[in-house]
Amino acid sequence: MDFNVKKLASDAGVFFSRAMQFTEEKLGQAEKTELDAHFESLLARADCTKNWTEKILRQTEVLLQPNPSARVEEFLYEKLDRKVPSRVTNGELLAQYMTEAANDFGPGTPYGKTLIKVGETQRRLGAAERDFIHSASLNFLTPLRNFLEGDWRTISKERRILQNRRLDLDACKARLKKAKAAEAKAAAEHELRLTQTEFDRQAEVTRLLLEGISSTHVNHLRCLHEFVESQTNYYAQCYQYMLDLQKQLGRFSGTFVGNAESTSPPPAATSPPAVAAATLPAVPTIPVVPTIVGVPNTVAESVLNPNEVKPPASGTRKARVLYDYEAADSTELALLADEMITVYSLPGMDPDWLIGERGNQKGKVPVTYLELLS
Repeated sequence: MDFNVKKLASDAGVFFSRAMQFTEEKLGQAEKTELDAHFESLLARADCTKNWTEKILRQTEVLLQPNPSARVEEFLYEKLDRKVPSRVTNGELLAQYMTEAANDFGPGTPYGKTLIKVGETQRRLGAAERDFIHSASLNFLTPLRNFLEGDWRTISKERRILQNRRLDLDACKARLKKAKAAEAKAAAEHELRLTQTEFDRQAEVTRLLLEGISSTHVNHLRCLHEFVESQTNYYAQCYQYMLDLQKQLGRFSGTFVGNAESTSPPPAATSPPAVAAATLPAVPTIPVVPTIVGVPNTVAESVLNPNEVKPPASGTRKARVLYDYEAADSTELALLADEMITVYSLPGMDPDWLIGERGNQKGKVPVTYLELLS
């Protein structure tokens, strides 16, 4: 009991001494031991690392999970050391709705078929997003979080101890200056040597931890490379999925013209899409001939036999192929990325398609796969 009382009294005295020293320093009434310039530089770099790591961590969490409620839920599960329940991505939810809508509208109708195709792609996009989030969380967010919750807490603790050692040292220096009697001076000098030793030892410990920030930067750099690789793979997957979808939709886009279930006739003229309008030369407005199930269409049949089609006297132009394209049938022309072909339009053609020529080869090509040159 007596020992505990004495210890509490001693601790209270030390705390009061540090508080007095700190207050007098703030008021300019006491001297303060300054750290060397290199040590101050290490402290500044550590603070900078901590601040930017927090900001990058928070914003990456927002990037991976924009829903703040979901982020709070994941945080609580993590603090409770419980597994976060699997959550459906927005792409997967959209895929579910599209599939259900296709079943209601009729999976055999053009709209229903397209909904199924797009829904399947959205499901694949959602799965790719889930893999990317998992990889980024594991390889990027976790190391950043470990630094803030582990290494940085250790550094902060040792810095507080160093601050207390410095206050003790400066308080001893002040008492030595005030000492008058020889015995008081001897006691103050002895206490000063002890506090100086403790301060130097703690300064060295803190310095080693601060120098370890360089290793932290190296580790975070490696994690950043892994994050970029994961993000690159994710966007590459998304790009490939959308290209595949575009090809699938392009092969039966003509089935949407003149749907037998349509209750209103098609317009007299169809405006081409923005890309074609900006790049193709002006041609006379020609009525679009609707395609009716069971009724032959001479214009459409002529377009479907590109080898029998002759290019117009004017209106042809060069185009660069943007992506590889696999011909769906003999009426289409297979394309290779970056090759140059000649293209032109014919009366009654779907505005999303052109006739393409490469040497003696000729066939329909989708406009979205081309860069039309002036």
